[in-house]
Amino acid sequence: MSSTKSQTPSYARKAYEDKVAAHVLEAKARLEQFEAKIKRAQGDLNTINALKAAKQNIDRKLQDLRKVSDANVSRAKADIDADVAALEAALHEFGGTHTTTAAHK
Repeated sequence: MSSTKSQTPSYARKAYEDKVAAHVLEAKARLEQFEAKIKRAQGDLNTINALKAAKQNIDRKLQDLRKVSDANVSRAKADIDADVAALEAALHEFGGTHTTTAAHK
């Protein structure tokens, strides 16, 4: 009888360890999910900051256009047009990926 009693606590201990291990494993998985979301959000923030910088660059070029000589206006306008097109394409791409992501949430 004493051998049965000594085995019962070890079974209970093992069951407890398994239960806690399962909770810890679940917590680890959730932490990894949170970390992945934060990394995506950080990437999104970096993209937004780059888009803001591109917009500010266009604003600056537009202000500089007033100072450009008539001989260089066409080239300056073409440069601005190219930057605007690139910004619009980047905004469209960013918005498209986030519209799709928001629909899945």
